[in-house]
Amino acid sequence: MILTESTHVRLRTMRWEDLDELYALLSDAAVMRWLEQPFDRAQTENFLERAGLSKPPLVYAAEAPAGEFLGYAIYHDYDERSRELGWVLKPDFWHKGYADEMTGLLTALARREGKDAVIECVPEQTASAHIARRHGFSYKGRADGCDVYRLRCEK
Repeated sequence: MILTESTHVRLRTMRWEDLDELYALLSDAAVMRWLEQPFDRAQTENFLERAGLSKPPLVYAAEAPAGEFLGYAIYHDYDERSRELGWVLKPDFWHKGYADEMTGLLTALARREGKDAVIECVPEQTASAHIARRHGFSYKGRADGCDVYRLRCEK
């Protein structure tokens, strides 16, 4: 199932067939720098089952129109009036506008659902904070060691 898409990126439900690509992503120390320790294969399988294949999913595969795996998008309930959104991308796709485009797609989706949008990132993750501010998110403080940015998304 396709969650949302543009001319450059498609966000779709994850599949078991994504496991190898997801493992390559989550075992990469550079990718995981601001998240947690790199995953081993068993942790990746657990993550795919618990977050990607859950009903409803917490994360969605991000792919190029030709089907190349870019990483994943975070999109799930944050609280009763908000959706958390984010992205984790393969290094080959950093600084190419994918995170920015995914933020726009997910913000528009939250708006259609009548929900606010929230982005959380560790304070050192300045690129994510920059993208949040560029999309109109406002800094709302810190929770569990993460900076919280919120965008009011009225229909």
